[in-house]
Parts: sequence; structure tokens; C-alpha cells
Amino acid sequence: MQARVLAFVLAGGKGTRLFPLTKERAKPAVPFGGRYRIVDFVLSNLINSGIFSIYVLVQFRSQSLLQHLSEGWEDSGLLQEHFIIPVPAQMRSPDEEWYQGTADALYQNIHLIEQADPHYVVIFGADHIYRMNIREMVEFHVARQAQVSIAAIPMPRESASEFGVIETQADGRISGFHEKRSDAPTIQGDPTQIYASMGNYIFSTSVLLRELYADAQNENSHHDFGRDILPGLIGRADLFAYDFQTNRIPGDPPEQLPYWRDVGTLDAYYEASMDLRAPLPALNMYNRQWPLRTAGYFDPPAKFVYHEGGRPGSAFDSIVSGGSIMIGGTVRNSVIGRGVRVLSGAQVDDAVVFDNCVIGRRAKVRRAILDKNVHVPDDTCIGCDLDQDRKLYHVTESGIVVVEGHRSRVDIASMLV
Repeated sequence: MQARVLAFVLAGGKGTRLFPLTKERAKPAVPFGGRYRIVDFVLSNLINSGIFSIYVLVQFRSQSLLQHLSEGWEDSGLLQEHFIIPVPAQMRSPDEEWYQGTADALYQNIHLIEQADPHYVVIFGADHIYRMNIREMVEFHVARQAQVSIAAIPMPRESASEFGVIETQADGRISGFHEKRSDAPTIQGDPTQIYASMGNYIFSTSVLLRELYADAQNENSHHDFGRDILPGLIGRADLFAYDFQTNRIPGDPPEQLPYWRDVGTLDAYYEASMDLRAPLPALNMYNRQWPLRTAGYFDPPAKFVYHEGGRPGSAFDSIVSGGSIMIGGTVRNSVIGRGVRVLSGAQVDDAVVFDNCVIGRRAKVRRAILDKNVHVPDDTCIGCDLDQDRKLYHVTESGIVVVEGHRSRVDIASMLV
């Protein structure tokens, strides 16, 4: 008998630590890698793993996310009789409130689980950058006869306050779960590491329904999986940790290691973006057996042209997305989004540039993130004087300059004359 699997993608977080990139958009809708959005990673992992029945639970600043889903994932013909459906908060709580926590998000949509009657429910977050063969985790869950499986990965001990921390026995059975505690126990035999929950769960349906109903009646609960449901199941159900380090992607070379990054801060987001520049990047987006899917943009190819004085447009160790034109400008070690223009004499180094930006003549952009539709005027330098940049832009602790975007696209026609 083939197992019926229903997936829920939790895409409702505020993403406050990514401000100003999340000022006008949900965190899962933040661009990444030039032409993608963060949510594309979990959706691609599910589709590539043969899981096609997916609900995306949205909440804060969801318009940008809903638009992206409608452009690239809904009614695309990809899913045939299956679906990807965005679901806002249903206001099913007694006080008709927004989602109060991750468990409440599922509870407000519990009718969708009951109607589908799946064997297993896959609950994954939408705000991490990673590739994962989720089918392997489902097979692990079935083979262990688990009631709950939690994807886990070793992380430095110093990050314990940022994750749910798992204690396991030799066979992978979970004996403890500690949500975001700095004093959480380390991995046995390695005091420098913790075993961190990735926020990706598989539940056997009967257990999930039982716990969601019980949690909804508990007035003292935060209605959250990490703070309430999972710790409360210790000793009452069979919980297992799925070791993400064992996960393998079809089509990858044997030496390719699993990749997962928590991009919860601007610095982490920038570093993950810079990972893409390597000749053999840790995150392989070029595996045709495991494609990274996104909206069906109809962009022309990127172009590199000469301009003033025969100056060539060029890019080195960079990603340049469709529709972008290097018009006598130079890009190094950067990730360039769609429809970007880099004009004559401009220099872009170690930067992440979102869609439809214009880098003016002789302008310089260094160690920066430019949101959509930013126009850097001629002869301007961003990232050269951080004290001056702090007066105009947001600057992270590590010195990354983040320039807030504009709602309307810059009119660039006159700049190309």
C-alpha cells in the first residue's frame, strides 16, 4: 500500500531579524540566488520528493508571497491532480485570532487533515535554504514505526538558544527536547555541538490530531510545536531524530554534502548568498535531477556590452540573472537579480542585488544588499564609508550595508542613451 502524505508549509513568520528586507514582504518571499525566493527551496524539495499535496500557511505581509505562488506554483500544470494551495488564518480559535503558534496554525486548519485522511502529515518551515530528499525521511519514519520524526543536524553549542535541541539514544530515539535554551545539553561525547531541530517534522496522523485537539484546550499552552507539543510527547510517544547528514540527493556526486542554512539574520542571509559564488558551491543548484523551481519568468538572457570608450561589461565569480545587462560595468563575487543594469564604469563587489536595480555610471557598491528597484546615482559609493552609510541605510554588525527598496520600478530608459 502506498502511503498517503499531506504536507503543510509554515510560511507565516514575521522575519523581523531580516528587516528591512521583510518590511514589505514575508520572509519566505525574500529573493535568494538571483531569481528564486526562499520558499522555493522547501516547495522544490517536496515536489522533487514526490509529495504533491501541499498547503502553504501564510500570515504576516503575505501579499508578496501569495503573488509569487500564483505566478510560479499554482495552476502551472506541474501538479496534475494534486495541489499547492496558500491558506490564510481561518480564525477558528475561540477568540477568532490569527495563528498563535505553529501548532495553532495546524489546529486552525485541522479540517484539511481530517478531509484528506493521510497516513502521514509532513510539517516543514519555509524560511531555510537547503536541499533535502524528504522521501528518505518518510521512509525512515515508516521503517522505525515512529509516531513523530524530527529532522536534526549538529550545530555549535553557542547557537543552542536559537534552536530546539534534541537528546537522543543510540538508536535515534528522542529522550529530550529543549526549546531555545542556552543551557541545553550537548551531543554525547562532543561538548562543542548540540543536536538541533531543523523545524521539519513528520507526524503519524492519529497522533497529530490527538495532540492538536488536546493542545487547543490547554489554556497554559503557547500552541507551538517546539515549546509545547514536542516536549510534551517525550515518554508518551515514539519520537525519532532523522539525521539530516545522511540525506542524499539523486544526481549529486557522492562527495556532495547536505546543505542547510538558517538565514534568520541579515548577516546569515548574506553569507548564504556568498556561498553561491564558489566554482563548486556547497549548494548545488545545477542538478537537473533535483531542479530548483520558481515562478515562470519570461526574461531574456543576461547580456554584457561595451559602452563609453569601448569599456566592456563583465562579471567574475558571480551569478547574473535573466534580463540583466552589464553596460560597461564590472561585477565581482556577487549575486545579481533579474533586470539589473550596471552602467559604464560602475563596480559591484561582494554584493547581493535584487531585481530591477540600476547601478549608475562610475558608482561603487561593496559588501551590500540592495533591495528591489534601488537606483544608485552616478558617482555614488555604497560600502566605502560605513559611518556615512549608517546615516542613510541599515548597516549590520559585520558591516553589510542594506539599502531599502522602492515600490515602483525605476525608469531606466533615459539612462541607456
